[in-house]
Amino acid sequence: MSFEYQHVIITGGSSGIGKAIALKLSQAGAHITIIARTASRLETAKSEIEAAQTRSGQKVLALAADVACSLEVTAAIETAIAQIGCPDLLITSAGMAHPGHFKELPLSVFEQTMAINYFGSLYSIRAVLPAMEQSTRKGSIVLISSGAALVGLYGYTPYSPSKFALRGLAESLRGELKPCGIHVAIAYPPDTDTPQLEAENLTKPLATQRITATAKTWTADAVADAIIRGIGQKKFMITPGLEMTLLARLHSLIAPAFHWYCDRIVAKVANLK
Repeated sequence: MSFEYQHVIITGGSSGIGKAIALKLSQAGAHITIIARTASRLETAKSEIEAAQTRSGQKVLALAADVACSLEVTAAIETAIAQIGCPDLLITSAGMAHPGHFKELPLSVFEQTMAINYFGSLYSIRAVLPAMEQSTRKGSIVLISSGAALVGLYGYTPYSPSKFALRGLAESLRGELKPCGIHVAIAYPPDTDTPQLEAENLTKPLATQRITATAKTWTADAVADAIIRGIGQKKFMITPGLEMTLLARLHSLIAPAFHWYCDRIVAKVANLK
């Protein structure tokens, strides 16, 4: 798939999977806009993305905005469109996760997680759509979800519902935007070695640690490759690796066995106390 002369907007593009995708598409010749909250991370990522460029005239914009604020993310996307042009690809990769026990987590964690993970994607899509619908080249919208959107995970009561919501949004948008010539996809990455996962590990309950211990941790580069390949193939559901592919296709059938497995681990942890 050629990204030459195309404009790609990536929320959460200053780190993790978002930055890995930005680096690869910059190397493929795309103009890149990354949007995130932290200016220092944005500038570092911008320098790395510029270093990956392969043709003259490529542009990289790094715009500071909180995707949970509709006014901020809309203004950032409008700036990107004004300076570079309509994006051919929007990737909503901004996200957060704060594991913990449901009764112990403050309500603010649930509200912030939904605001960033779900509404951040929704606001970004709404901001891009008018220009994308008018473009002769149309484009693609890719929502970065999680395996936690396919089966609820112990200790992830703020996170899993926000990613389930993304799944519903993507499935609804797919049919609505297809007649407009806009491709919608949703990606379900496995555990990925990113700053977000590092932060999650600080608050994971013991039972959650044991449930997730057997899952393979992917590199951000490997996940980015799988997502870019899925976009090129115009897939709706992008599932890096066999585990995510099976979970995506068989999650309703697998759920009872998965719940039994998790319940056993939770019971063993409870007996340690």
